[in-house]
Amino acid sequence: MPAPCAFTLSRQIPAVSPVYLNKTINSFVSNGKLQEARKMFDQSPHLTNIVSWNSLIKGYFKNKNIQHAEYLFDKMPQRDVVSWNTMLSGYRNANNPEKVYRCFLDMNRFGDVRANELTFAVAISSFLNLDFKHLIPQLHGLVICLGISLNVYVGSALMRGYVDLDDYVGLVRVFDEILDKDVTAVECVDFGTLINGYIENKKVNEARVVFDKMCEKDVVSWTAMIRGYVKDGDFMKGLELFKLMLNSGARPNHFTFSTVLDACAGYSAVLVGNQVHACILKSGFPLDVVLLTSLVDMYAKCGDIEVAFCIFESITVRNLVAWNSIIGGYARHGLAERAMQEFERMLKSGIRPDEITFINLVYACGHGGLVEEGERIFNSMVTEYGLKAEMEHYACMVDLYGRAGQLEKAEKLIDGMPFKPDVVVWGALLGACGLHSCLELGEIAANGIYTLEHDHPAVYSVLSKIYGDKGVRGDITGLDKLMKKWRATKQKASSWIESPSSIN
Repeated sequence: MPAPCAFTLSRQIPAVSPVYLNKTINSFVSNGKLQEARKMFDQSPHLTNIVSWNSLIKGYFKNKNIQHAEYLFDKMPQRDVVSWNTMLSGYRNANNPEKVYRCFLDMNRFGDVRANELTFAVAISSFLNLDFKHLIPQLHGLVICLGISLNVYVGSALMRGYVDLDDYVGLVRVFDEILDKDVTAVECVDFGTLINGYIENKKVNEARVVFDKMCEKDVVSWTAMIRGYVKDGDFMKGLELFKLMLNSGARPNHFTFSTVLDACAGYSAVLVGNQVHACILKSGFPLDVVLLTSLVDMYAKCGDIEVAFCIFESITVRNLVAWNSIIGGYARHGLAERAMQEFERMLKSGIRPDEITFINLVYACGHGGLVEEGERIFNSMVTEYGLKAEMEHYACMVDLYGRAGQLEKAEKLIDGMPFKPDVVVWGALLGACGLHSCLELGEIAANGIYTLEHDHPAVYSVLSKIYGDKGVRGDITGLDKLMKKWRATKQKASSWIESPSSIN
């Protein structure tokens, strides 16, 4: 029988090309026929290319055969970014962040390919909720250094990472950097988290924009936005938003009420505070220590210290925050003896004071003229309780000495501070100099403020008073020139009344 010609053979056996080989291997892998894929791969070594290797490695990972995938990857004559991404994805799907970390390092140290968006998205998502999450800011920095486009996939992974780290500043920064935002970018974190991120980053207006875009607002988002205004010191907007919340039909929880009471306290809105108190009682919420403490703080800051004390006495189990609220309330009302009595009661109850407790106590002693008691309290922070005096404690001590006319002690305390005084400390000294018409030290305090804040309006008022008290009229003209140079403006007097408008 004659041998068939070449033409006849070519029609009987299909020509195998790299494209056909890769298509067939990929089909076997997709259908779970890994042995057939490997057999065809081994029988055609001259036709295999980087696509063939990547497909087979993917198949081994899909079949949970990590050892074979690693062996094949190590034998690859050439690798591209898909090869590395396949390994990273395989390790991630196998819940092996340690190997993701090692593979990512090897790619950047020894690989001759450049990481892309998918590389970072896979790596970042591998480290969420794990000990490796501290690497997320470093990966973010690497994305920026390499000029990687922060698309929605990389951005979403980074956002989830920063949420995991409780880093709201980083969260907002990533969201702002995402080039093409869509619903996926927002869905990776809930709206409430994003609002909190903007608030923590002191971007309340941006938080409100996100809040207003929400189709359905729950109590968490309402409370977060109200809290943002309160934290920013815009108490009126917080109260206005609370009114909108009630009109929308949303039901506040005890966190909402606590936040709104903080707004009432900050704005000294006792009438609104009374209405919120009534709302709490009508709503039937259990009066836990959080709500009761907020009520104590609100009534104390709004001027009704006796009601604040009555509510405080109704708290069955008092925590440190509750004690600090009543002590601080008495301090603001100048009732130093009452503040000290509550402090003694707190110690007897077994509650240990913190830094805020001592700020309240020293402040109370300053307004009550108890200099020696204030010194004892201040020194006991370190000697008895092992607490470190912060800037606020020094400011209260300067105020204490200043009110008592002991300006030399105030100056000596400032000179001995372990850190440079801030505007509040210098302001306390300047206020004391104005009270006792001390020109020389007043000018030192004024210069101290100027170095930190060029246009502080109180400087002009206090120095003018001191010059007037001393009869140094010629210096007032010089002060006017100096203040023009400093670009300061005189403090304008103002007054306010609370509108009795209802929140219902």
